[in-house]
Amino acid sequence: MTTVESPSGGQTARSGRSGHPVALLGISLGYFMVLLDMTVLSVAEPDLAASLHTSVAGLQWATTGYTVVFGALLLTAGAVADRHGAHRVFRAGVAVFGLGSLLCALAPALWALVGVRAVLGAAAAACVPASMAMIARLYPDPARRTRAVATWAAVSGAAVAAGPIAGGALVELAGWRAIFLVNVPLALLVLATTAGRAVACPRGERRVDWTAQLAVCAALALLTDALIAAGSESWVHVAVSAVAAVLAGAAFALRERRSAAPVLDPALLRGRGVRTGLAVGAAVNFALTGDLFVLPLLLRHDHHLGPIASGLAFLPLTLPFALNPPLTGRIVARRGPRAPITAGAALLTAGGVVLGWAAWAGAGYGVLALGLLLTGFGVSFVLPALAAAVIGAAPEGTAGSAGGVLNAARQTGATLGVAAMGALTGLGAPAGPAAALLLPAVLCAAAGGWFARVSSR
Repeated sequence: MTTVESPSGGQTARSGRSGHPVALLGISLGYFMVLLDMTVLSVAEPDLAASLHTSVAGLQWATTGYTVVFGALLLTAGAVADRHGAHRVFRAGVAVFGLGSLLCALAPALWALVGVRAVLGAAAAACVPASMAMIARLYPDPARRTRAVATWAAVSGAAVAAGPIAGGALVELAGWRAIFLVNVPLALLVLATTAGRAVACPRGERRVDWTAQLAVCAALALLTDALIAAGSESWVHVAVSAVAAVLAGAAFALRERRSAAPVLDPALLRGRGVRTGLAVGAAVNFALTGDLFVLPLLLRHDHHLGPIASGLAFLPLTLPFALNPPLTGRIVARRGPRAPITAGAALLTAGGVVLGWAAWAGAGYGVLALGLLLTGFGVSFVLPALAAAVIGAAPEGTAGSAGGVLNAARQTGATLGVAAMGALTGLGAPAGPAAALLLPAVLCAAAGGWFARVSSR
């Protein structure tokens, strides 16, 4: 038997290794849990607001408390996994996620919930890049690894489809706290199925610049705070947070120039097509997560739907996530990623226009369903192709960093989507929700057009 090099450089796996389906299932369920927590909360918003006596701004923080930390820490989570061993980082992240979910279910007030949600975001960031390193360890053969990654993506992608429906059922049966309790047994199952030595990864020497990481976290959190405050028309608060966000961003840029281990690889950002791909990723998650935040409030107040009915109402949005990725994969294999990304951006633009018009005109659910369907197919065309586009455009030797930065850009887009669309919604019906739902159409059109121009050169 010959040996092959692991991604970290060590001779760790025999070429004849057949893989470990139980461990792969556990790794996939770990990512499923992370994504489920982002979507399951959406239909619980009205119940959570009534229970904790909070406003739209409070609901925004309940969501963005998770995504701010998740998105920002993804920039260095891969380096942490490489330095301390991916399996250790993954298991620690899962354990903290399970415990944090239990504490969320017991939260006595909004800001306790937001604080623990931030801890969950850090735990989620620990899981994602580490899971990819563990899959590479389990499946050193490239062909088998490709199939394993497809399984991982399929299992985890089901969280997007299952989240609103599962959340609606849990809220209807036991209230919003139940959506967090479901993560506890799931975390225990993930820990049990990934406990073997097969997924053990070596430690490395990669450095982590925690000062730069803290600066980028602060910048994103302060920008989010400014947008949320704008929804309450607290303009002094907006100004203070915006100025502080700019200062934190400047501190991050200055630190990056001097750092021996920069958070963002300058060579990666110079890659042709990388920046446009990151812009599309941010715009898509802006639309998806922002819609998931705004629409449950609209469905409850304007259409008088309960939690289960609201979850079912999202089926036109979520079903394409289960049905469309295989088609997208075949298109990417035959024609490259440009066609599905540009088509998906166009569908997202059309979906945003339809949803915005429906909110303005007070249209029935049929119009909303059309907008949701267009948005769902748009997202499910773009995201499977986007990783191939960004990694393909990245300079040689930066594929891992490209994947991490793409995920960070997507989660940053998700954070800003909730903050900006929630702020517009707070301006009052019908103009506020209509403007909120139209905003992703503008961003997706701009990002998709930029990507199409650059990729055609």
